[in-house]
Amino acid sequence: MYKRILLKLSGESLQGNQKYGIDEQKLDEYAIQIKEIVQKGIEVAIVIGGGNIFRGLQGVNKGFDRVRGDQMGMLATIINSLALQSALESQETKAQVFTSIGMEPVGESYSKWKAIDAMKNGAVAIIAGGTGNPYFTTDTASALRAVELETNVLLKGTRVDGIYTADPEKDPTATKYSEITFNEVYLKNLKIMDLTAFTLCRENKLPIIVFDMDKKGNLAKLISGETIGTLVKE
Repeated sequence: MYKRILLKLSGESLQGNQKYGIDEQKLDEYAIQIKEIVQKGIEVAIVIGGGNIFRGLQGVNKGFDRVRGDQMGMLATIINSLALQSALESQETKAQVFTSIGMEPVGESYSKWKAIDAMKNGAVAIIAGGTGNPYFTTDTASALRAVELETNVLLKGTRVDGIYTADPEKDPTATKYSEITFNEVYLKNLKIMDLTAFTLCRENKLPIIVFDMDKKGNLAKLISGETIGTLVKE
């Protein structure tokens, strides 16, 4: 069993069946799954994307300056983080939002030591605002925080059940990997996260598990040692 994990959630996953924004039912489902593993004594850090509200590159395509667009995306991740904090607290699970950019009293400024202290005290550390810098994705933020917080694994919760040989929606012959090495992912050019994030995990020998977060109970099963999703390791 893992002692400390970082869970990466995409902003789009919070949409549920909506085209935009936050689906409260989906948010509650995620909060219940997270509560389950916190009750098992797992220390949990979370990074959420902001694509359900605003994506920086989307702004560039509409004429925004890239830096300003990415800053708007950072704010979107903070909105999602506050929503998850509220959902967890409604499940009687302690949660604290840390922001990579100064935003008191919305959230406390992030530091490794404060986030670890919160987790050791039984709170979920939700780390918002990406890396705090433009041109970096929340995938990179999740890899950076996972390494920085000395987590045992980076769990990438998605709407697909793992990594496939090809896009299963386009290729019916595509098969799923239960386990794959960093080198194989790179050589096969499999798109599991952006290259900066992937390289950061690879260089620090941090395993990644890509799994379907939308299937209820998957997170607890994964933490208990069941083979869920695809494991990427050295």
